[in-house]
Amino acid sequence: MSARFARHDDRHRANLIDNRPMDELELLVDLHLDGPRQGPGGAAATQLAIDLADLRGRRNLAIADVGCGTGAATLVLARELDVHLTATDFVPAFLARLERAAARAGLSDRITPVAADMAALPFADAALDAIFAEGAIYNLGFAAGIAAWRRYLKPGGILAVSELTWFSARRPAELERHWQREYPEVDTAAAKLAVLEDLGFGPIGYFVLPRHCWLDNYYRPLQARFPAFLDRHGHAPAAAALVAAEVAEIALYERYGDYFGYGYYVARKLDEASVPP
Repeated sequence: MSARFARHDDRHRANLIDNRPMDELELLVDLHLDGPRQGPGGAAATQLAIDLADLRGRRNLAIADVGCGTGAATLVLARELDVHLTATDFVPAFLARLERAAARAGLSDRITPVAADMAALPFADAALDAIFAEGAIYNLGFAAGIAAWRRYLKPGGILAVSELTWFSARRPAELERHWQREYPEVDTAAAKLAVLEDLGFGPIGYFVLPRHCWLDNYYRPLQARFPAFLDRHGHAPAAAALVAAEVAEIALYERYGDYFGYGYYVARKLDEASVPP
């Protein structure tokens, strides 16, 4: 999902409790609802993660796609694997789109959409063969998400997540300021891999999402939706501010995409009981 959803997820939980208006979140959902995906990625990237995880050829897999949005990665997983997928998101409108897309693709019997908070997923301990989360773990934070989700994986289960990552130890000051404000947990791949190791996972693969996953698959379709979105909302200040923020983020990537992007991390849950103290 889009990096812009991160700042809204905790507020969403509060709004569910006290019924406060969610105007900004509703605008964000409306802007992204018709998109092919809600964040950078691509079918080839999901397929590469599947290959690194060595999931092909296994039977009756139980997999969760967490923060699935309208299901771009979910549909790839369902097509490529012998699997039953639980696709979770906190936005019911995204799940409804996924349900319709799964029906059109003849994959409904493999996918169960579930409205759920990713901080409290509806799975028993050691129930899943794999968890995928493309561009979504930032809602909890990389370390917190790994720690929270580890319990749901079987021993040897796979965690496959894409995460905002620095590609260089030195970055332009403008870029550093932006992401330290938006997502202070952004770090290098070496640091992210160390987090996985510290939390009981053995990394088995890492790759960088290519630029077309950002520009062609995500940003260009998003830009094409701006005029209709603004028209639907009468160019209201809140809608215009949201578009302006997206335009600024796109410009930042176009200028500095060599320095940051999504790293895709694939790791295996280790059986800590077999590790000597």
